[in-house]
Amino acid sequence: MEISVISTIILVSAIQSIFGVGVLLFGTPLLLIMEYSFIEALILLLPLSILINLFQIRGNIYNIDKSVYFKVLIYSVPLIIVFLYIISTRDIDVTGIIGVFLIIIAFKSKIVNQLLSFDKLYFLIMGIIHGLTNLGGALLTAKVFYLDLNKHQKRTTIAISYLTFAIFQLLTLIFLDKISNNYLLLVEYTGLGLMTYFIVNRFIFSTLSNKDYEIYFSIFLIASGILLILKGVK
Repeated sequence: MEISVISTIILVSAIQSIFGVGVLLFGTPLLLIMEYSFIEALILLLPLSILINLFQIRGNIYNIDKSVYFKVLIYSVPLIIVFLYIISTRDIDVTGIIGVFLIIIAFKSKIVNQLLSFDKLYFLIMGIIHGLTNLGGALLTAKVFYLDLNKHQKRTTIAISYLTFAIFQLLTLIFLDKISNNYLLLVEYTGLGLMTYFIVNRFIFSTLSNKDYEIYFSIFLIASGILLILKGVK
């Protein structure tokens, strides 16, 4: 197990434990910076994201915003499958695309707020972006936090949506025979992430405000975006 990957798994698991999103959104750019390919990052992160989300929705089904989840299934999921297939079967470097997208999301006050008013289009764009970059969670989070929901409803709605994203991504990679044979390493990283989830969920989730989240979220996106753009133009 690499120290850099261990640190990444702990960090992104802690973030996802609080917000329902983070393993894919933050883990993908960090692993790309560490010279992992996009598909390698997916294979490493998807099982962990699925398991954390399963624990988050357990006993909280009644907190799901059914309107949001229905649109995720109808509009986003099909495009995730299509564009993940495209990116998986062609030699395309998405590093720079991801970097630009992270910075756009960090300064989302105008662009994303305008997109939020076009509901169906928003979920279609979310599917395309998630299929190509694994970062549709940023749009998902923006959409759910825009709604008049309490903290538990927001986290559970994000978790069930992200769980659905990850399941269909994993099934697509299995269909394309992209899954690595190093299952033991996957189990070790996933176990570490789950341990982090239980600790953070128990001691931190109830203390962090949405305002603090927005500040740290934006700073991290900007830093990751700049690093990825610099890496992509080398």
